[in-house]
Amino acid sequence: MPRLKRGSTVLETARQRLAGLKSITPRPNFGPALDLEQYELEVNAHGANLDKYNETLSLLDRLQNDLAASEAQLREKNRRMLAATAAHYGPDSNEYETAGGTRTSDRKRTTTRKKPGAP
Repeated sequence: MPRLKRGSTVLETARQRLAGLKSITPRPNFGPALDLEQYELEVNAHGANLDKYNETLSLLDRLQNDLAASEAQLREKNRRMLAATAAHYGPDSNEYETAGGTRTSDRKRTTTRKKPGAP
């Protein structure tokens, strides 16, 4: 399941406010602390950070999918290697146990217990 990408209502508000402020003639002057060009740079920087964050999430999704596919392929190879060991040496061999299998002679046999008083 892909990660949810993030949006920013603050960024949308800032873009709308910036567009509105740019349309005012003559350009408003709110002093050096509230410079319109600096405001535009901050809005664009935040937008770039948000885009980078969402791109990173997409990259993580792709990497997670690649990792899951690789893991499934390796799981299948593990199963096949154990099966090949059983076919080559037998399922009750020391080699089969060394490869990670449980020898047939080591498996517990399930027994059914008769209930007391049952014929």
